[in-house]
Amino acid sequence: MFNQTSLEQRVGIVTGGARGIGYAIAERLLKEGASVCLWDMDAAALAEAKTSLGYPEKVSTAQVDVTQEVSVAAAVESTLSSWGKIDLLINNAGIAGNNAKLWEMSPGDWQRVIDINLTGPFLTCRAVVPHLLKNGYGRIVNIASIAGKEGNPNASHYSASKAGVIALTKSLGKELATSNILVNCITPAVIETDILQQCTPEHVQYMLSKIPMNRFGQKHEAAALVAWLCSEDCSFTTGAVFDLSGGRATY
Repeated sequence: MFNQTSLEQRVGIVTGGARGIGYAIAERLLKEGASVCLWDMDAAALAEAKTSLGYPEKVSTAQVDVTQEVSVAAAVESTLSSWGKIDLLINNAGIAGNNAKLWEMSPGDWQRVIDINLTGPFLTCRAVVPHLLKNGYGRIVNIASIAGKEGNPNASHYSASKAGVIALTKSLGKELATSNILVNCITPAVIETDILQQCTPEHVQYMLSKIPMNRFGQKHEAAALVAWLCSEDCSFTTGAVFDLSGGRATY
């Protein structure tokens, strides 16, 4: 059973919210009582998601490129215009990138993954935190990856970007520790989403082989953990890393 009052009156931003894990997170937050602004680059997917979520009075959308400061600033203003405040920020937007050995990877491929997966959360946190400080309350949840702990071969850009997200979480969590704004991240192993289509079959099989439960994680499992991290029940945890790895994580 969902606790229908745990996120009542809260307003959350979910980046990359039009599909995959982001959509599942938005769906769970809505069921918990929150209002949600979906941020995504894909305008058509945003429109479809807003309709299919089934809470038209509680969902707004913003087309945004999280790698661009001006675009992020405009999305913040759009969110505030719709809801008047921001309480929650879930940094979910990300890409897997191509699979290649580091010395065979182009600088452009490297930079694109770093820009979206790491600079994106920096820019969104930078834009949103002042509003959380003004409210005197906030929850930020960053979607990192087990690859950020272990380093997946043939994915140095992705692994490095997610390691950066873990460190960003720890730093920002300390900076905001006395402000009633908690910053945490989750480190999933492979979650079954369309992002797997960006990877070679060999890389997907490698990642699956590392999971003792011998299955991929599901979107609703990630969403449930994020929902708790967004709630007031999460009150003495910040700068922390929560594994969602089917037993893969060893530290």
